Amino acid sequence: MKTIDVHCHIVPADFPAQPPSCVTDKWPGMEHRENTQAMIKSGKSDFRLVDSRCWDMDRRIGDMDAEGTLLQVVSPMPELLAYWIDAPHALGLSRHINGVISDMVTKHPTRFGGLGMVPLQDPELAAKEVSSLRSTYNLSGIEIGSNILGKSPADPSFDVFYAEAEKNDLAIFVHALHPIGTNRLVGPEQSEAYICHPSDVGFAAAGCITGRLLEKFPKLRIGFSHGGGTLSAFLPRLQSGWTKLPPLNKGFASPIETARKFYYDNLAFDPVLLRYLMDMFGETQIFVGSDYPFMAGQKDSAKTFDPLGLTPAQLNRVLYENAERFLNIKI
Repeated sequence: MKTIDVHCHIVPADFPAQPPSCVTDKWPGMEHRENTQAMIKSGKSDFRLVDSRCWDMDRRIGDMDAEGTLLQVVSPMPELLAYWIDAPHALGLSRHINGVISDMVTKHPTRFGGLGMVPLQDPELAAKEVSSLRSTYNLSGIEIGSNILGKSPADPSFDVFYAEAEKNDLAIFVHALHPIGTNRLVGPEQSEAYICHPSDVGFAAAGCITGRLLEKFPKLRIGFSHGGGTLSAFLPRLQSGWTKLPPLNKGFASPIETARKFYYDNLAFDPVLLRYLMDMFGETQIFVGSDYPFMAGQKDSAKTFDPLGLTPAQLNRVLYENAERFLNIKI
């Protein structure tokens, strides 16, 4: 069975040195250690311990074969989006990471696709860079954060970026990044990825509905990580408000109708919730995503559809056809 995993991350084995003119204490780096491990550095601080699955293509392909994944669509580890670094230097970092992903796609075109990055902290600069993702790097889309320095991805200031993404036929994949609500967590700080990340993705998706993003850019293909996060939980409530309140129903299209034009990965961790997501958003809008190779991900993600009793045609849709349509590729 053909399977496309749309939600996978890479970390380059190495980063360019911080330019002397770049003033930041968060420039990324790698400190390689024993047993194929490396510490990702944020300036002088330790950020996360990772292993060679982040950059070793052969090891990654071995894991893909073990799970029956034909194609991984790789994107930067979200922290590498670096919206907090000044835009001109972040552009240089973006080009380095896009080049690493492009090299994977070039060397193994039947096993890897790619989503690149642009410096969205400067929407005009980001817009100018968009066309290169396809022409120079041969990538299928762009990964963006669930917020950009606290701004919703649907903020009108990013319209110039979306216009170029639509023009260049590039998919947009929204991933949780520096979420809201971390100050209200109680207990281990590691719970952030499990509680706040899906909440921030839900906020981002809701903003794209109420901000009328697809009305402005009807050909834009936008997908959300973590099954759309909390969107599916409050979408019926938003729909209820839309039916009753003039400020809502005169301002934008039906929330549910709009939500069914977005795409979502299947990172639900529960077959009952996954079935609900398919019913809520439509079986044509869900694709496989694993968050490989990170701990918060979903191992054997394609197999989470097994308990749902899908027909062969439905299974083809969720395993690869929906991803093909989202990315405008054919495997």
